[in-house]
Amino acid sequence: MKTTGLHLICFVLFFPLLSAAPPNDGGKRATEEREHLFPGTGFFVKNREPYDDAVARKWFVEADKFHQKGELGDALGLYEKFAKRRSDLVVNVNGSSILVGGEALYRAAILRESKGDWKDAFNHLELLAVAYPRYDFERVAEALMRLAEKLAKDDLPRKWGVVPRFRSGSEDRARLNRIAELSRGPQFAPRALMALAEIALKEEKEEDAIDALERMVNFYPENYLCEKAYFMLAEIYQDRVSGPAYDQGSTLKALNFFEDYLLLFDRAPDRGKHESYEAYKERLNQYSDRKKNAQTGKRNMRQTLAASKLEVGSYVEKYGKYFILHWEELGNQPALQFYNEAITTAPESDAARLAEKRVAALRSSDD
Repeated sequence: MKTTGLHLICFVLFFPLLSAAPPNDGGKRATEEREHLFPGTGFFVKNREPYDDAVARKWFVEADKFHQKGELGDALGLYEKFAKRRSDLVVNVNGSSILVGGEALYRAAILRESKGDWKDAFNHLELLAVAYPRYDFERVAEALMRLAEKLAKDDLPRKWGVVPRFRSGSEDRARLNRIAELSRGPQFAPRALMALAEIALKEEKEEDAIDALERMVNFYPENYLCEKAYFMLAEIYQDRVSGPAYDQGSTLKALNFFEDYLLLFDRAPDRGKHESYEAYKERLNQYSDRKKNAQTGKRNMRQTLAASKLEVGSYVEKYGKYFILHWEELGNQPALQFYNEAITTAPESDAARLAEKRVAALRSSDD
C-alpha cells in the first residue's frame, strides 16, 4: 500500500512536467492553422483534414469538364467543395502545373461574380489569398479589388433577379481594408486604401479616411496616389477649421499638408506601372485643379492663423495685466509678439495690416 501511494504521488508530481513539454511540432501547428481557415464538413463534427488527393483530383476533373461544356451550376457545386476543406494536390494540365485547391476557389469566385453573388465571390478569393500563398497573388488581388469596387460603387444585382441587395458601408470599408492588409506590395494596397478613404468620406467617417490616407503616405510614399492623398488630408483638416477665434490645431495641420503637397508635388507624379494611359491623362487634369486649390488653401490657412494671432494679441493688450505675471516689467512685449507673428504668418492679409497699425500704436505709446 505504501509503495502504491508513493507511485501515485510521483505520478501526480511529474505528470504536469511531462505535459508542459510538448514535442517540437511547429510545422504541424502551422498546417493545422491553415486547415482551420476552412469551415470543414459534417453536421455534428467538423472535419478540416485535407481532402484525399484521389478525391480532390476526381472532383476537379469533373468540375472542369462541366465548366467547359457550359454546365456552370454543376461545375460551381464541385468547385465550392474546396471552400470547405483544403487540398494541396498539384496536377499537370497541358504542360502547366495547377494547384487544385486554389484554382477551384478562384474559378468558384469568378462563377459567383458572373451570377451577381459578389460577396460570396469576395469571400472565396479572401480564403484563397490566405490559405494558398503559393497561388498567383496578383491574379487574386486584382479580382478582390474589382469585386470590392463593384460592391462599394456599382448597383448591386438582385438576388435571383428579384430580391434586392442592400449596401453596407462598414462592410465595404472592411473589405478594402482587408485587401490593404493582404497585399504584399505597392500594386494593390494604395489603390485599396484610396478607395477606402473615398468611401469613408462619403459616409462622413473622417477618422477612417484619415487613417487610410496616412497609412498610404507612410507605407507607400513612392506611389503616384500619394499626391491625391496629401491633398485629401489637407482638405479634411481645412473643413474642420472653425475660424480665427477657435483652436487652431486643424488650421496648422491643414497648412502643413498644403505646404507639403506643394513642396513634394511641384509636378504630377509619373505614370504608374499599372496605371492605364486614360487614367493617367485624367489624373493629370485633376492634378492641375488640385495644385491651384492647394495654393488657395495654403493662403487661406495662413490668413486664418494671422487673424487668430491678431485676436490673441488684442486680448493680451487689453486684459493681459490681469493674468500675466510681471506685467509691469513686460509692458507691451507680449501683445507685440502676437502682432508680429500675425504679420509674418500672412504678410499680405488684412489681419497683417491691422497688426501693423497696432504695432505702430504701441511703439509710439512706449516713446
